[in-house]
Amino acid sequence: MFKTERKPVGESMKNWKKIIHRGMVWLAAVLLGLLAFLFCYNDVFYSFDNLYKDKLYQRARGVNQSIKIIAIDEKTLNTYGPFGTWDRSIYAKLLDIMGEYPAVVGFDILFVSEMTPEGDAALKEAALKNGNVVFASHIDFDSRVVKGPDGKERIDDAYINMLEKPFTGDEVTTGYANVSADSDGIVRRVRPTYLDADGNMMYSFSYSVYRKLCERKGTEPVVSALDKTGSQWLYYAGKPFDYEAISLVDVVEGHVDPRVFTDCIVLVGAYANGLQDQFSVPNSADEMFGVEINANILQSFMDRTFPLPVDRLFFSLITGILVTGILILFWKTKLKVSIPVFVVLAAGTVFLGIFLYTKQDLILPVVYFLIFLSVDFLLSVIINYLTEFISKRRIASVFRKYVAPQVVDGIMKSGQYEIKLGGETRDIAVLFVDIRGFTPLSESLEPEQVVEILNEYLNLTTNSIFKNSGTLDKFIGDATMAVFNAPFDLEDYELQAIRTAKDIVAGAKALEESCRERFGKKVTFGVGVNCGPAVVGNIGCDFRMDYTAIGDTVNTAARLEANAKPGQVLISQVLYERVKDKGVTATPIGEIPLKGKSKGLFVYELTGIDGETVGNEL
Repeated sequence: MFKTERKPVGESMKNWKKIIHRGMVWLAAVLLGLLAFLFCYNDVFYSFDNLYKDKLYQRARGVNQSIKIIAIDEKTLNTYGPFGTWDRSIYAKLLDIMGEYPAVVGFDILFVSEMTPEGDAALKEAALKNGNVVFASHIDFDSRVVKGPDGKERIDDAYINMLEKPFTGDEVTTGYANVSADSDGIVRRVRPTYLDADGNMMYSFSYSVYRKLCERKGTEPVVSALDKTGSQWLYYAGKPFDYEAISLVDVVEGHVDPRVFTDCIVLVGAYANGLQDQFSVPNSADEMFGVEINANILQSFMDRTFPLPVDRLFFSLITGILVTGILILFWKTKLKVSIPVFVVLAAGTVFLGIFLYTKQDLILPVVYFLIFLSVDFLLSVIINYLTEFISKRRIASVFRKYVAPQVVDGIMKSGQYEIKLGGETRDIAVLFVDIRGFTPLSESLEPEQVVEILNEYLNLTTNSIFKNSGTLDKFIGDATMAVFNAPFDLEDYELQAIRTAKDIVAGAKALEESCRERFGKKVTFGVGVNCGPAVVGNIGCDFRMDYTAIGDTVNTAARLEANAKPGQVLISQVLYERVKDKGVTATPIGEIPLKGKSKGLFVYELTGIDGETVGNEL
């Protein structure tokens, strides 16, 4: 027959508690990881995530000095009057003055109605003459753009509000200049670089300018990377007013040398508040003019900088897995380790996001990981604190039974409540006290009276022990055992043991008088105190144990108490040698035989301490 080894009940319960505790932590970690996945995948903190990315990612990298803006500013409006009343010969004159110095000129202005035939014709002629001009158009995306089978946007009937008059046909280059903001009103991305209009490819205004530039330089244009919605994300090169802006009136009136535009890309557009062409941007609290946004888009093509959001599902899965694992890690590590780990992970995540955005053109929604990393840390602190608190309370509740309350309170406040399980060798002082003649006394009294006397006696000995920061080891019938300097270090523990003996002897006088008056019986004590090395610790089995001390030092203290006469405190020579210079006086008794020892022990009778006399007869 095979035999199975059965574990003790206490150990099994202990293991089950550990399993349940671990299971609850793992369950919390998995649930938190799932929550992180759902929050990240559904972009619950959309506004906060955008704010985070705006502040950390959108850092101006420096504008290209070859991109210049001819501004329709307040100065120009004051000279030529309201913007909508200008004759387009002004723009024709501007093109004639700049001539072929600019590489490309882009008009970020919608010419959608006829002004004067002469002015319109002059502008068209100047544009065709230089061959380096791009005009802006506009598309009604809301009602005229649909998604094709491939998910890309298409124009359903080529309805485009662009250059209807005076420009017709395909002689001039145009591009749609639509600017749309996110739901929070900030422009972070723009419409696709190109659209299919009934089989005819149409390009955005900025890309049309860029294509014209590549055509002039003889280089191949690149196509921007688009996200799943077909949008182009912007990494702004500059903030509002970073690009050099020159007033249109200064150029037209001849106050600016046209050679400053040599090989430059010139964008002409609104630069005055009243023209209502301003938008909120992620890198500044100030609004940015539409022509500046197009300058930033243009530079993105020139720098080949096209940030794209990382795949949302993939990043959400990674976030959920990391959140789960990190909570387990924090739970298993101490606070002094988890704090620097938390700081390193948080800082590393921030810098990783910045690096991938600025160097690899990847947009990470790391705010979700940072939020749940913080939740991981806080939750682990709460779990570990509660675990530690319960452990402290359990240990405190145990030790309050035999350690002085003030000692337990001090240990709880300091946090040094851990004790060494099993046994350890410590140098301690041991005190035994016993009622003399307890057996005949109990036989002559009623059981209730015996218990009453015993309780008063034990109350006296316990209070005396706790008063001097000792540890109540156990009650052995009518005897009390106490140790000093265990389980925690105690200063002057030998002296504290002597003081405890003095307090017991002093308190016994009142108890003796009370018992004589109530029961007509005399109650006296004998006390023995010794010091030296002993093995102390939790002794027993895993489901029933006591904290106690064992060894020759303990046995000797018990022998001293057995030899003490009523009201007498006997101490060993070893103990007396340690305390004789600390206000302790004693009378030598001589060598007494000890049961179980071949050699006797030299002992002293305690007579005084701290200037007080210790009586030897109760």
